[in-house]
Amino acid sequence: MHNNVQALLDTLNLTDVGARTEEDIFTGPSQPMPHGRVFGGQVLAQSVVAATRTVDDERTIHSLHGYFLRPGDPNLPITFSVDRIHDGRSFATRRAQAYQNGQPILSMIASFQVEDEGLDHQVDMPTDLPDPESLPSMSDVLGTIDHPVAQYWATGRPFDIRYVESPIFMTASGPRVAHQAVWMRCVDTLPDDPTLHRAALAYASDYTLLEPIFRRHGIPWSTPGLKSASLDHAMWFHRFARVDEWMLYVEESPSAQGGRGLSLGRIYSQSGLLLATVAQEGMIRVPGKGK
Repeated sequence: MHNNVQALLDTLNLTDVGARTEEDIFTGPSQPMPHGRVFGGQVLAQSVVAATRTVDDERTIHSLHGYFLRPGDPNLPITFSVDRIHDGRSFATRRAQAYQNGQPILSMIASFQVEDEGLDHQVDMPTDLPDPESLPSMSDVLGTIDHPVAQYWATGRPFDIRYVESPIFMTASGPRVAHQAVWMRCVDTLPDDPTLHRAALAYASDYTLLEPIFRRHGIPWSTPGLKSASLDHAMWFHRFARVDEWMLYVEESPSAQGGRGLSLGRIYSQSGLLLATVAQEGMIRVPGKGK
């Protein structure tokens, strides 16, 4: 198995510490990061795993709402506490909180449902997009740049991400529009465990979602003094997805104001099934544009 994928699997393989009063306790490792903070998608995915372990196999996660409270230290493990808030006939609700040094770094509420039948419709996937295999990989785009963050993005991640538009790492060329689309998939085949695929989907959903905000204002990631951080993350799982197959992430930003920006995303299978919808607000501070 690819080293990056094995590292992801190791990160999601939480240790069950046991129940403490009314909470279930788990621990998990952090992945090393060149920017010195835990990747938000990592702790979100681990929280999904922790919460899922406290519900029966008939129920699957259909939504989550999380707040990133503090930056995590990638050199420290993370403790997860899960509160079994509600168990109904069809739905169950869990609150998962992630801690380092006794302080919460993420607070998430997730809802689970027994599989059911009902109305079925979706917003269609955009058409006439290039095939992902025809687009350059991050290794192609960033592999020659001698910088630890560029090298991590190029070869250190467990997901292959390919931009339909030109990426905005070093420059933000092209029209200043508040939308973009990327193809993504895990770089190696994952085990068939559905929980693992849902957690990995949550992991990958945090990669590029704020970028439509940057693209709208012509701001590349390399802008000196640029500071950004995810504030919250909401996700609705509509249909099962294998994250080791190509998925299209369609993203747009309806608003940016007050040092914050909001982005919305839809994730499709390559065949056009709407797999998930995502929303995230981020703190964005650009030198010369407000405080």
